[in-house]
Amino acid sequence: MQVRFNIVRQNPNSSPRIQTYTLEVNPGNTILDCLNRIKWEQDGTLAYRKNCRNTICGSCAMRINGRTALACKENIGREIERLNKIAAQANNSKAPQQIDSIPEMTIAPMGNMPVIRDLVVDMSSFWANLEAVEPYVSSEARQIPEREFLQTPEEREQLNQTGNCILCGACYSECNAREVNPDFVGPHALAKAYRMVADSRDTKTESRLEKYNQGTFGVWGCTRCFNCNAVCPMEVAPLDQITKIKSEILARKDESSSQPIRHRKLLLEFVKDGGWIEERKFATQLFTYSFAGYKELAKLLPLGFRMLIRGKLPKKFVPSKGTKEVRSLIESIQKLNKQSFSKKPDKN
Repeated sequence: MQVRFNIVRQNPNSSPRIQTYTLEVNPGNTILDCLNRIKWEQDGTLAYRKNCRNTICGSCAMRINGRTALACKENIGREIERLNKIAAQANNSKAPQQIDSIPEMTIAPMGNMPVIRDLVVDMSSFWANLEAVEPYVSSEARQIPEREFLQTPEEREQLNQTGNCILCGACYSECNAREVNPDFVGPHALAKAYRMVADSRDTKTESRLEKYNQGTFGVWGCTRCFNCNAVCPMEVAPLDQITKIKSEILARKDESSSQPIRHRKLLLEFVKDGGWIEERKFATQLFTYSFAGYKELAKLLPLGFRMLIRGKLPKKFVPSKGTKEVRSLIESIQKLNKQSFSKKPDKN
């Protein structure tokens, strides 16, 4: 079958352009196989990264038809099927849509990183942000030469999921928070950060959590868009790891510690009380814990006034009919979290 490849090409300090190549391929051919053939048979100037060709090294991450993936993992057949499903959903049809006589693949460089050339990006910020979370066991723990660092199977199992990360950059490429906030370290760094928090050998848990709790640098900079989980080729689920760090922080802090913590705890309390959020009380209680908070609340007054004029602000709050069930679910989860937290080994 013939497939048309629309590849976004770019030189330093120049605008991107699309160059099209047509290949005769098999459905089982990977995107990397096709890029190799384009380079070897049609255009030797095409630049991209590759290495293992076996979903291990993460070198060949790029945007394939709108989402970041590994070129050595995705093949032509699956991509055509995925595009057909998207087209069917867009047309509100359950039946697969017929593709054009020549299917098209759009290949572009990863996002949130400057392009060096074609599909090769500068990953300096990616590595710098990883280093910023100190993704290694603390030096204090390494200064004990008399014995090995023994771990139970249960303790080691805590590290398996985050240990699968191959640092391909897919989550970083698709991160909405990173796109708008250059201070945010990124989902890859925080997934590695949780590995250190969960590691029974590490002695810096408290200082790490304090660092990850700072402003929008750490976990509170995440917008919870789920993109990182959706594109991760190794099922590390960075968003899940960020949520675990948040839980560790919330277990140690009271609601007056900071606005993000107060936001999270108030949210749970309001949902437990009424099944959903009572916006009027939520806004006022969120910002009235400090002088700086009152200043933030003052900024919301014009918005509240406009909502009131347009009838967007409810006159009274009506609790959800399922309030008891919602409260029961939340309390059950909180109880399980406390039990899990209490079972963790004391690193001190």
